[in-house]
Amino acid sequence: MIKTLLHNVYLFLTFRSPSAHLREHARVYLVFGLLATWLAGVGRYWDNPRAELWQYLGLGSVAYVFALTLLLYVLLMPLKPKNWRYQNVLLFITLTAPPAILYAIPVERFMPLAQAAATNAWFLAVVALWRVALYAWFLKVMCGLQGLARFVALLLPLALIVFALSLLNLEHVVFRIMGGIMEDEKSANDMAYTVVLVISFFSFWAFPVLLSLYAWCVYQAKQLRRMQSDSI
Repeated sequence: MIKTLLHNVYLFLTFRSPSAHLREHARVYLVFGLLATWLAGVGRYWDNPRAELWQYLGLGSVAYVFALTLLLYVLLMPLKPKNWRYQNVLLFITLTAPPAILYAIPVERFMPLAQAAATNAWFLAVVALWRVALYAWFLKVMCGLQGLARFVALLLPLALIVFALSLLNLEHVVFRIMGGIMEDEKSANDMAYTVVLVISFFSFWAFPVLLSLYAWCVYQAKQLRRMQSDSI
């Protein structure tokens, strides 16, 4: 069971369809995904002096995947993707957790602060791009979305998530970067926070365009469903 599970997770993380074992034992994979999410959350904050207790315990990461699943489930439902069930979306999201183990590497312990900041920014980029690529693959292969609908389903949630995280200021530092951080307040994560801030700026301006395209795709999906109903 464990060997098959790890092999299927490997297939998934390398953009290949897992075997039927995943579908037949979905609850086992969900437990694995939630455990990986929790460990990634603990690893993300274990050496962060700005983190709060709930972040040290990894509770924020676990709560986040449920909230993110609900957002994606509700937002994309009008686009009529295939196999679109809350459990399927939750399973997908939790199985993207293993790459975040990179966050747990304490690079600031064996690198100068500037080099550690750059390394953490690269870790952030690698994990983020990996997960976005998996999400794009999931929308195409598992959900059957194509063309403009897949483009909007990919970018609109990302714009919402990035901007919302910046507004919530979960790292206690994003907005302080805008005013300048004192020398004694600097950390190895500051460059990564700056990257998030820049992305959130572009997300803010892209959101109205993506929302308009989303409305058009929803209208098209409704028209297609109506035509299919009339032809029956």
